[in-house]
Amino acid sequence: MQRILVCCFIALISHVTGWSQNNVSSTASKYDYHDLFSPLFYPDGNQPGRSVTGAPGNAYWQNKVNYKINVTLDESKRQIGGSVIISYKNNSPQDLSYLWLQLDQNLFNKESRGQERMPATSRSRYGDASATFDGGYQISSVKILSNQKSLDANYLVTDTRMQIRLDKWIKAFGDSITFKIDYRYNIPQYGADRFGILSTTNGDIYTIAQWYPRMCVLDDIRGWNTDPYLGPSEFYLEYGDFDFKITAPASHIVVAGGELQNPSEVLTAEQIKRLNKAKMSDQTVSIRSEKEINDPSSRPKGNFLTWHFVLKNARDVSWASSKAFIWDAAKINLPSGKKALAMSVYPVESKGESGWGRATEYTKGSIENYSKRWYEYPYPVAVNVASNVGGMEYPGIVFCSSESKTDGLFGVTDHEFGHTWFPMIVGSNERRYGWMDEGFNS
Repeated sequence: MQRILVCCFIALISHVTGWSQNNVSSTASKYDYHDLFSPLFYPDGNQPGRSVTGAPGNAYWQNKVNYKINVTLDESKRQIGGSVIISYKNNSPQDLSYLWLQLDQNLFNKESRGQERMPATSRSRYGDASATFDGGYQISSVKILSNQKSLDANYLVTDTRMQIRLDKWIKAFGDSITFKIDYRYNIPQYGADRFGILSTTNGDIYTIAQWYPRMCVLDDIRGWNTDPYLGPSEFYLEYGDFDFKITAPASHIVVAGGELQNPSEVLTAEQIKRLNKAKMSDQTVSIRSEKEINDPSSRPKGNFLTWHFVLKNARDVSWASSKAFIWDAAKINLPSGKKALAMSVYPVESKGESGWGRATEYTKGSIENYSKRWYEYPYPVAVNVASNVGGMEYPGIVFCSSESKTDGLFGVTDHEFGHTWFPMIVGSNERRYGWMDEGFNS
């Protein structure tokens, strides 16, 4: 009986399948997947800068941008103010008559496109349409620096972008230009879940990112990449060297995704001793303990101190500052034998073995693991900052929730430092293709 049923079923399926095939053949689809993925990636194979696979070819080029930044954190006004000197080298095969820059802080201007797209009846992760805060860059000067002269630049600001129009074009294949921008802006309390201000018992924690005008990328795929910053969209940036100075209240500890150049000017002798010990230790070393937070002797005397950092061959840089920081560190062992330094800074509210007391251990473990798996960690430090940001990555530094604990803290630490490899090293266009780095990292 079962065999009969099976035979009948097969006959029925054959009949239906045959009918379906005949029916399909009589109404053939006009769908063409070539149209869906058009234009194909360099279909002629004759691009000197790229092979047909998309890999760099013999004539591949990439522009370089070096930044020299000098700013002050005004805690009373919750404001950043200062200047950035940008040196831009045009390695492209085209003369440039203008430059494009990203002004990401303009997202927090009430007139920005990003604010217009916020939900009208609720708070978004990326902003609040009902907020009274009015931020954005206040630019006081843009000058071209040439032959020891300083000339006013012809520039236009539109939403989160700036165009500088040049009287003297930047020639192809290696010509360069240097210009200076003086600016200031008010720091948002909650900066689109990327930076902000966390209030704690012992003072505010300032996590600072997207804090200077940054060059847009000019590439061989889309030319100038001038997509506006809307909040959810992340970043696409050129590579270069960063030399930056941050002036902050003397009571503050400042950490950054770069190597500190002047420890003797901003740290006590005891802190320098502990930091040097941490550089040689696989165990977490306390640089400033909970008991020392409100101890005046744990900071050099003075009203303000200037911290000097350097980060080479990176696409961005960020930092954090607070008088509320507990600070600890440990050595990172890299496959080549080189060393880096894992550090964590956090308030007393986040302390403890189930909390941020193990953050440096998690940071060290994450960096060492991925350095073995993918590619050696390229930065001198890996700084984990407790903040009001859920989780955000920048070269050499990440901002994670101060409320994270146990496996949640490990998870967010591991994820954010995982972004070192994609997109910080790979350098993908997150503004358009954020799924790439988030997908790989997940």
